[in-house]
Amino acid sequence: MKKTTGQLNVLSIDVGGSHVKATVLNKQGDLTMEYEKIETPMPSTPENMLKAIKRLVKNFPAYDKISVGFPGYIKNGVVVTAPNLGNKAWSGFDLQTELQTQLGKPARVVNDADMAGLGVVDGKGFEMVITLGTGFGTAFFLDGILLPHLEISHHPVAKGKDYDVYIGDIALDDLGVKKWNKRMKKVFKILKTVFNYDYLYIGGGNARKLDMKLDKNMKLVTNEQGIKGGARLWQEKELKGTAVAAKK
Repeated sequence: MKKTTGQLNVLSIDVGGSHVKATVLNKQGDLTMEYEKIETPMPSTPENMLKAIKRLVKNFPAYDKISVGFPGYIKNGVVVTAPNLGNKAWSGFDLQTELQTQLGKPARVVNDADMAGLGVVDGKGFEMVITLGTGFGTAFFLDGILLPHLEISHHPVAKGKDYDVYIGDIALDDLGVKKWNKRMKKVFKILKTVFNYDYLYIGGGNARKLDMKLDKNMKLVTNEQGIKGGARLWQEKELKGTAVAAKK
């Protein structure tokens, strides 16, 4: 592994249903290298995923900490659900500890939308982040502080279909872009009514296929912007502590 000099560096990994992407960030969240990606292994078992990650980052510059955005519900670094990778294989798997063991650096694992949100939010008011890809990801922030994760993707939205089924990759392929956009208009109306956010950020690989005019408080963001959240993830405890102190 090549050595780098200077400040703290964070290996930031984004695990997706189709690709695993990674780069090394400095403390400010700036990329120290272009991010690289490989196809998500099939079957996407923990063993295969760990092998893929190790292969991807083998020749990366040196890093001090690891941040991972994972497509599922994560509790204290342990996978609870992984609907787009296979719940049975992943349920109860301590990905955070296993990464620390295999890569030899402190690791933090959170939901992928949560980590992406850390890279794009402005830190003012109630902000919501959604990701449009294999499934539907969400994250919520209040004055820049990450709020507890909610699996909105599995909430019914129409005729017994949850958001993953209603607007995920399979729906896009089956419906085509035009009909999928009609569904997205309905989803945006629901999100605006239910959450009353100050700002909505829209990311994920399918965000570029939106063809409608967005409200002034809605913004498209890229995967490259989102992966920068890996650096800010290590500042979360510090940020929360500051927020609590300010309220006293």
